[in-house]
Amino acid sequence: MSRRRTLQTALVTAVGAALAACARPAGERAAPVASARGWRMPDETHPHELTYMAWPTRRNWGADTSGVRNDIAGIARAVARFEPVVLLADERDAKAAAKACGSGVEVLPVPVDDLWMRDTGPSFVLPSDGSKGIAGVDLNFNGWGNKQPHTHDAHVAREILADGEIRRIKAPIVGEGGSIEVDGQGTLMATESSWVNDNRNPGKSRDDIERALKDLFGVTTVIWVKGVKGQDITDYHIDALARFSEPGVVVMSTPDAEAPRDVWTDAYDQARGVLDRAVDARGERLEVVELPEPVDIGRRGADFLASYVNYYVVNGGVVLPRFGDARADRDAVAIVRELYPGRQVVQVPVDTLGEGGGGIHCATQQLPEER
Repeated sequence: MSRRRTLQTALVTAVGAALAACARPAGERAAPVASARGWRMPDETHPHELTYMAWPTRRNWGADTSGVRNDIAGIARAVARFEPVVLLADERDAKAAAKACGSGVEVLPVPVDDLWMRDTGPSFVLPSDGSKGIAGVDLNFNGWGNKQPHTHDAHVAREILADGEIRRIKAPIVGEGGSIEVDGQGTLMATESSWVNDNRNPGKSRDDIERALKDLFGVTTVIWVKGVKGQDITDYHIDALARFSEPGVVVMSTPDAEAPRDVWTDAYDQARGVLDRAVDARGERLEVVELPEPVDIGRRGADFLASYVNYYVVNGGVVLPRFGDARADRDAVAIVRELYPGRQVVQVPVDTLGEGGGGIHCATQQLPEER
């Protein structure tokens, strides 16, 4: 049974049955744990069956709840123009979420703490031999190193995989989907700060983690950049810094030349140096494309994520943030169109979401089509 049909069936199940299912012991609902070997993670341009998202809760966003829900609804509607969207929401929020997102978005009543589906949801992999099949890697989300309690979000990956009857691969390491970026051809990029960190993987070396990443995602080359520890809740995810637009091409979120020197500009310089010298799994040097960050965006909080690179590739399109810097917004669209020829680029505002330290990619997770 396809994941889409399974999810639609779940949506018409009585709320009481859904809640009872969620209350069962985890061992009764989890799909069988599969070996990590024999799987590979496709790049984001691989066709999607659907996109998963989650609805923000008032307990986590407080006075900003209305604003961030508007942002998430806008992203969901934009993605739904290109492919189906399944949005997880607390049962008490499900009706309001469905109304805000419109008929193109299916709402699945599953308890969540927050909206960060890229990190809480499974990272999907396909058989490396090209055969039919799919599995989901559960990276054991722990609230970005126990910085926040996420009682429900710690189980989101398992809930999605059990609901979709998708086999589950329980990772031997702790991390988040936003902390990896793959080219689909054997290369993975990651920041050391979000992986080689005692708040997630105490006692594990970079080599230990690299071996696990290679096994989990079917890659042969891991490109590490240093990142920044302790300055944001994620310890600096790669998907806010650098992305593969295609094998051999990396697009980087690039600070303004006159930006003040700080830990972020230093992290960019270090990462740029690494990527300028790096060789991918094919033995080829990388081409680095700059995607300038916006400058004229008014007063923003210290955690505001002003990164166009945190876009999301959908079937036939790219959903890109709009920050209100007219020139930078326009330039970002032009650059992304060149990077993804033939795809429609749609910009959406993410003002409140950005204040929470995240963006469009952070709020989405693709379910790839089986091939």
